[in-house]
Amino acid sequence: MAGVVERRSIDVVPDDERHGSAVSQFTLWLGANLQITAVITGALAVVFGANAFWSLIGLLLGNLLGGAVMALHSAQGPRLGLPQMITSRAQFGVRGAVVPLALVIVMYIGFFASGSVLAGQAVGELTHLGETPGIVLFAAVTAVAAAVGYRLIHTLGKIAGLVCALAFVYLGIRLLERTDLGTLLADHRFGLPVFLLAVSLSASWQLAFGPYVADYSRYLPRHTSARATFWWTLSGSVLGSQWSMTFGALAAAAAPAAFVGHEVSYIVGLGGAGLIASFLYFAIALGKLTINILNTYGGFMSLVTSVSGFRGQRTLSPRGRSAYIAGIMLAGTAVALLGKDSFLTSFKDFLLFLLTFFTPWSAINLVDYYLISKERYDIPALSDPAGRYGAWNVRALTVYVLGVLAQLPFLATHFFTGPLVAPLGGADISWLVGLAVPAVLYWVTARRDTARTAEPAAPHEDQAPAELGG
Repeated sequence: MAGVVERRSIDVVPDDERHGSAVSQFTLWLGANLQITAVITGALAVVFGANAFWSLIGLLLGNLLGGAVMALHSAQGPRLGLPQMITSRAQFGVRGAVVPLALVIVMYIGFFASGSVLAGQAVGELTHLGETPGIVLFAAVTAVAAAVGYRLIHTLGKIAGLVCALAFVYLGIRLLERTDLGTLLADHRFGLPVFLLAVSLSASWQLAFGPYVADYSRYLPRHTSARATFWWTLSGSVLGSQWSMTFGALAAAAAPAAFVGHEVSYIVGLGGAGLIASFLYFAIALGKLTINILNTYGGFMSLVTSVSGFRGQRTLSPRGRSAYIAGIMLAGTAVALLGKDSFLTSFKDFLLFLLTFFTPWSAINLVDYYLISKERYDIPALSDPAGRYGAWNVRALTVYVLGVLAQLPFLATHFFTGPLVAPLGGADISWLVGLAVPAVLYWVTARRDTARTAEPAAPHEDQAPAELGG
């Protein structure tokens, strides 16, 4: 098992442990997106008022825009050999990074919970145990797989991509046998608010991968092309998500009463009974297993990064790794069991809520990495509160807070609607503001910071792992 169970956590991956090619990002993100939660996300565009025609266009636009931002994060992995969120220390300080990290951990727990609700239904039907035991069983399997780590995650991504692609091809054929595609797409009436909602739903789906996408590209060889990493990540994620969301939007348009609130049973019933139904339940559970492992693994990385910023922790024992992962699993399972009866509305608001906090982080991280630091970080300083990045970067944290606050007037959710939403006809454009405002503010305030712009010394490749411990 020594070659299977991952040893690394937040430390730099040394060159002699790097492997694979950028194509692995396509298979991973295709498998991670061909799953039922993405189907629900696509359906939400129709459920909340858009017609199928404009829903599909809006979803595609959001996937492309959000996916481009997400793939820019992925391209950082081979260059730095680090998990995504530890690089936030370069912007916010070694300890200041805990601010976006805390919100990222909430995201992981929320996505773990939402995935467990849907997968729990499938596991409960497949095992005849019922929904609640299905949720618990699914969560336990997720935690075990996340503890094994990187290699298993990529292997499951390849398997899930193939199995779920077969399932969605079959389900698409069955859906078109029951309804007329021309009829579903015949309504071309355009409504800006619901169109922008569709864009926001898919953009938020993609942007939410940003805080952990480089975790799964950091083992690629150091000189892997950034362009190849970007395009393979983007194509896998956009193809998988748009495929799933298109099916969800069409299913919701074809049979809203049968689909909404009964997503798993509707999809399986669409496919058939007997062995086919069992296969579909398995495909649903497998697709969710892949993405929930990513959420659990990412949550583990973020917790370790948060704690190590204050404790100076350089190594993590297998027992400690298991404890962090168990904590994520228990919290996510508790939320899943408490929120399973109001899933659809809660999930839509959760997605839009996440978008408010992660667009400013993405903007700051990408501007700093590509425009300010020119793709070079001082790796040892990322673990030294007294180093060039400091313990707390008040300026960056202020820009981050301003980026969050700038979105509030444009935000439209079930629990809060900003004052500028009504003048815009109900359209939610908060995520666009959340990208633009902090990007400009951070560039203006950081571009003359010599601690950020001075060329860091190139680390010796054979010393890189020791700088953060292992």
